[in-house]
Amino acid sequence: METSFKPKLFSVLKEGYSRKQFSSDLLAGIVVGIVALPLAVAFAVASGVSPEKGLITAVVAGFLVSLLGGSRVQIGGPTGAFIVIVYSILAQYGFDGLLISTILAGIILVIFGLLKLGSLLKYFPHPLIAGFTSGIAVVIFSTQIRDALGLDIRNLPPGFIAKWAVYFDHIQEVSFYAVGITLLTILLVIFSKKFVKQIPGSLIAIIAGTLLVQLFKLPVLTIESFFGEIPQTFHLSWPQLEINKLGDYIQPALTIALLGAIESLLSAVVADGMIGGRHRSNTELIAQGVANIVTPFFGGIPATGAIARTATNVKNGGRTPVAGMVHAVVLLLIMLFFGQWVKLIPMASLAGILMVVAYNMSEWRTFRSILKSSFFDITVLLTTFFLTVLVDLTVAIEVGVVLSATLFMKRMADLGKNIPAVVDTDIIEDYSQLPREIGIYEISGPLFFASAKQYCEVLKATGLKNKIVIIRMRHVPFVDSTGMKNLKDALKILNKSEIKVILSGVNDSVNADLKKAGVYKIIGEDSIFSTFEKAAEEAKRQLG
Repeated sequence: METSFKPKLFSVLKEGYSRKQFSSDLLAGIVVGIVALPLAVAFAVASGVSPEKGLITAVVAGFLVSLLGGSRVQIGGPTGAFIVIVYSILAQYGFDGLLISTILAGIILVIFGLLKLGSLLKYFPHPLIAGFTSGIAVVIFSTQIRDALGLDIRNLPPGFIAKWAVYFDHIQEVSFYAVGITLLTILLVIFSKKFVKQIPGSLIAIIAGTLLVQLFKLPVLTIESFFGEIPQTFHLSWPQLEINKLGDYIQPALTIALLGAIESLLSAVVADGMIGGRHRSNTELIAQGVANIVTPFFGGIPATGAIARTATNVKNGGRTPVAGMVHAVVLLLIMLFFGQWVKLIPMASLAGILMVVAYNMSEWRTFRSILKSSFFDITVLLTTFFLTVLVDLTVAIEVGVVLSATLFMKRMADLGKNIPAVVDTDIIEDYSQLPREIGIYEISGPLFFASAKQYCEVLKATGLKNKIVIIRMRHVPFVDSTGMKNLKDALKILNKSEIKVILSGVNDSVNADLKKAGVYKIIGEDSIFSTFEKAAEEAKRQLG
């Protein structure tokens, strides 16, 4: 954990910044800026604000996150995760209320960073994150039905069920032109990368949809017909605040802050894996906070780290924060000089793009795998999912965190009452009898969401020094889905490095969970033993 605010950009410049690296960052920044254009517009429209708000957010927040952030390659801006929150805050508090909530969220994020809470956010259990992420995906998809079907409904109710009731009331108004544009967009976004890898599919889809509508004068809603003219400039503005109502914004601000923190740090972790780097979590939180404090004064909406755009940055050669700053400048130039063309984009094209985004966010494979795990994980997953969809994301996060903690405490209490006396039958306790090529690693206690990352990081670091690693699990009473995910990730890395892994002391319950989660497929069923003696004999046999 870092001891102070240390932006990665300053570290990069101190180390030395070459002309060659600038060329790579420049190219990556231009590509990411083009990729971000349709997404920024789509996220803004889906959130219930005008399109330029998304562009302003991508420009201002994107520049600040790269300038001050703790990741070398993180790209900041509006994301799909915030659509649900922004839409509900707008409905309840209006646009000024949204700006005030965002500023307060930024202050909370800065406080998180100054208190060095960046490392604590990893303790959010995996089913909780999967539950609200999947719930957000369902809500995003449902908000796009209006534009995908070409329904001219100006004010949609915020509730999920109420929204669908309105859709069915207007089903006779479906525009088959809009449906066609939506389907064409989805197909182009999904399949165009097989033929044209240099240009993002979302941009191809928007250009194709816009040209079709303009050339053939198709009767479908466009950004212009829905929102009117798009401003090509932005300026400082001050939200109107009544001090006596400040308390009303604390809850939505805390939701924005928590989701922004989780999303940005998840994105930074993914980026670390792609470039072999290590981000500074507390610096990243402070940068995200500053971005969310400043952006609303230009009329922007909440921002955080964007996983898809960050991955695009890395894949195109971006390796320093300069690429993210270039991406923001590119978007600013597009807004200033090509903004008049943005208003011609069909709403159906944006709907198609966001439906693909919702599908990618859904993590349905992860959702399905957690449904095969323990009762406790399933309860947290489904509770968070249905609260996100049917009630509110704020409530879902609050209830999910409390429920996760409560179920864990009950699980530990039940474990203490039901564990029988165990006689340790391991015979080989003197590790010096084993060859030096065989490493021993012992996990003591449950492998759950609070301890899994630490255990598995040490396992990866120590395991790479040996040819064979024996993991002793005699004191592991259970493994939850977060622990299982981290364990599998560590095993895959060791397996990729051709290091043989053997498990010993695995009890029947944990063994069943390992089999169900697919650990057998990674290390082989014949690499799991009930006693350390048998595991040691197998290790020496394979080494010999």
